[in-house]
Amino acid sequence: MMVEDFGPAWQPGQFELGTDGPRTILAGVDGSRTSMRASAFAAGLARRQASRLVVVYVASPSVWAAMSPAPAGEAVQQVVNSITAEVRTSIHERSDELGVPIRFLVRAGDPFDGIKRSAAEVQADMVVVGASESAGHRLIGSLASRLVRSGLWPVTVVP
Repeated sequence: MMVEDFGPAWQPGQFELGTDGPRTILAGVDGSRTSMRASAFAAGLARRQASRLVVVYVASPSVWAAMSPAPAGEAVQQVVNSITAEVRTSIHERSDELGVPIRFLVRAGDPFDGIKRSAAEVQADMVVVGASESAGHRLIGSLASRLVRSGLWPVTVVP
C-alpha cells in the first residue's frame, strides 16, 4: 500500500459519526472518466464542507493477467503505474487551489474490499465513486451498488 499526503495538515477533531456534514470524504478512483469526475465532485464537496479528502486507487489486476507469462504481468504493472501517476499528478496540481487536506492511497486487490477497508480505516463519513461504464455489471452488480448495499456510509455515485 502507498500513502501520500497533499495540501494543509489535517487536524482531526473528536470522531463523531453523523456530524453536521462529512468530516472525511473518500473518493474511489480507477482512472475512468466517471471516477475522475467523482474525485472532482468529492474535492469540491470537501472544500465547501472544510472536510478531509481521501482518494483511493485499488489496483486490481485480473486473474488472467496474474496467470499469464511475465510480459503480460509487466504490461499490467505499467497500466497500474500509469493510472497511479495520472491520479497523483491531478491531486498535486489541484491541492493548493483546494486548500483541503488530501490523502492518496494506492492498494492492490478487489476494489470493493479495498474501498471498504480504506473507508473504515480513515473513518469516512461518505464515499464517492463513479458510475460503472461496463455492461457486465448488470449481471454481477456494480461497485457502487455493492457499496450502497453494504450500508456502512452514504454513497454518492457520480455519472
